Amino acid sequence: MSDGETHRTTLTLPFHGERSLGVEGARGSEPGSPDFDELLLRLDAVRDFALLLEEELRPEIEAAHPDFRVSARNLAHYLALRHFDLSVLQERLVELGLSSLEDIEAHTLSGIDAVRRALALMADGAVPPEPDPAPPVDRRGGRRRLAANAAELLGPEPEGRDVRVMVTLPAEAARDADFVRELVAAGMDCARINCAHDDPSVWAGMVEHVHAASAELGRPCRIFMDLAGPKLRTGPLEPGPRVVHWRPRRDLRGRPVAPARILFHAPGGEEAEDASTCVGEPEVEPDAVLPVDAAWLARAREGDVVAFEDTRGKKRHVVLVSCRAGRCWGECWKTAYLETGTELVLLRGEARTEVARGEVGELAPAEVPLVLEIGDTLILHRDPRPGAPAVRAPDGTVIRPAHVSCTMPEVFHQVTPGQVVRFDDWKCEGVVRRVTPEEMEIEITLAPPGGAKLRADKGINFPQAQLRVPALTDKDRADLDFVVRHAHLVGLSFVNDPDDVRALQRELDARGGDDVGIVLKIETQRGYRQLPWLLLTAMRTHPVGVMIARGDLAVECGWETLAEAQEQILWLCEAAHVPVIWATQVLERLAKKGIPSRAEITDAAMAERAECVMLNKGRYLTRALLTLDGILRRMQEYQDKKLARLRTLPLAEGLEPSSDTDA
Repeated sequence: MSDGETHRTTLTLPFHGERSLGVEGARGSEPGSPDFDELLLRLDAVRDFALLLEEELRPEIEAAHPDFRVSARNLAHYLALRHFDLSVLQERLVELGLSSLEDIEAHTLSGIDAVRRALALMADGAVPPEPDPAPPVDRRGGRRRLAANAAELLGPEPEGRDVRVMVTLPAEAARDADFVRELVAAGMDCARINCAHDDPSVWAGMVEHVHAASAELGRPCRIFMDLAGPKLRTGPLEPGPRVVHWRPRRDLRGRPVAPARILFHAPGGEEAEDASTCVGEPEVEPDAVLPVDAAWLARAREGDVVAFEDTRGKKRHVVLVSCRAGRCWGECWKTAYLETGTELVLLRGEARTEVARGEVGELAPAEVPLVLEIGDTLILHRDPRPGAPAVRAPDGTVIRPAHVSCTMPEVFHQVTPGQVVRFDDWKCEGVVRRVTPEEMEIEITLAPPGGAKLRADKGINFPQAQLRVPALTDKDRADLDFVVRHAHLVGLSFVNDPDDVRALQRELDARGGDDVGIVLKIETQRGYRQLPWLLLTAMRTHPVGVMIARGDLAVECGWETLAEAQEQILWLCEAAHVPVIWATQVLERLAKKGIPSRAEITDAAMAERAECVMLNKGRYLTRALLTLDGILRRMQEYQDKKLARLRTLPLAEGLEPSSDTDA
């Protein structure tokens, strides 16, 4: 052991408590001629501990599915390797021109042995004896196992691309077979159905269209059904007035430059999201949607005028520019406010002859969000009564603070004062000041200027609380009946504990769903920290995958630690030969707005290290899918997991040494 500060490392195992490795590592050693004996000693210590941990985990390894036994052993070896701080050792190995051990996740013991063999050759000039026991898997074998497990779970690799693409289907996919066919043709390898939305009748339409498109195009596409799980959300808010309003687009001087676009439709007909757009504008959303009587709408013609008096007593009119069965588009150059029951008069021709009278149908109540500023108090209660904004006196004094219910009353027994609470993907944050069995008082400590707008059905996270909530809800169990009949793989949301995994395995087994792959969605701090044990439990069945649900995970772990969290998940899953799905906000701006940000292009390129990348819903979903396909195809030429491929660098092409350059 060389001179320098020494330290002792420990590993906490949930089944044995704190266990001291008993091997000291040196820091601060001076660089110089290599001490081969010291380096070999350190590698031997790592190898010995890898075998020791394998023995400690023997029951879990033997319980693994036969196709995962080797992988479970390798995972144990990798956990042992990462028990050490190997940064000094890595520097020494790189100085000798050897592997730095940074790319041995899938073949840990084999990678250690290869470096040790090279060191022994450099030290003695003789080939060392083969290590005992032999590694369970070598480099090629580890890669083959991961590739095979990915194919079993996610389907075969698409032609010309190593990484699959998963797409979250909108409700439109149940009604529009052409839309689904477009997605499959553009590169969708796995269709995600979110069980938190819609119902089995809608899901069945999605499944039917995916299978039809896949058969027609000769392109496999798997079905992934994502269980809703025990999502903690805000409850309903008191309904606002049933009012809709629009305004024309204006320039910087306030002059109208484009009319507001209004869609009139008959309730029960085609939904607004499926409606044709204005003539000459192929992809534009309406500024307002007005339900009207079908008989009134049937008499409308292009060029007609809809006259009315709005809620402020202002006389307004809308010119119809496009009509077809069940819907009409109109344009208006002035701001207007309408409510349920507003009379609509249909006029025709230059004489403005009255054709029909009708009224605005039942509008959805406007949502009035809770506006929360720093220093405000929010009452979170278990009573399901609708939430409401704060009531203030004329001088601004709060008479009654804002309040809202939450969807999981169990949290009132598991949260303590002083803990942090985050709302709506961290749009605001507070600290719990008081907790009773019926409510908790929260002081808002983080909010944007002007306040955060908290709406109904928005996520609530308690990152410092150890919430004990089963991952499977009654709804999930009911949904599994549909899942086992139609899905290739199922997502377990908000998994925190091995018991959650075992519960899903039992439910699938009871329904004859042994062939349905399980995807563990890592989206809580506890799930992230329990990942090795979640993997070992999940590996009792085959196939298995992991989704990095980066939205909730970032809120739980903190934005500043998300990068390292997703890296560690990738490493552990590669060690277990378990495929990873890179999810949440991939090319989100492109999918929703039609133009990507520079940051999300870089993020999409990073996703190439996973086995699958997930896109979420958006108006420009097909465009985002095609863009992602191109990014992944390009990046695989330069990156393979953590290993950079040294292909020809375009910037270096065509360079020639000058004639006076020394050889």
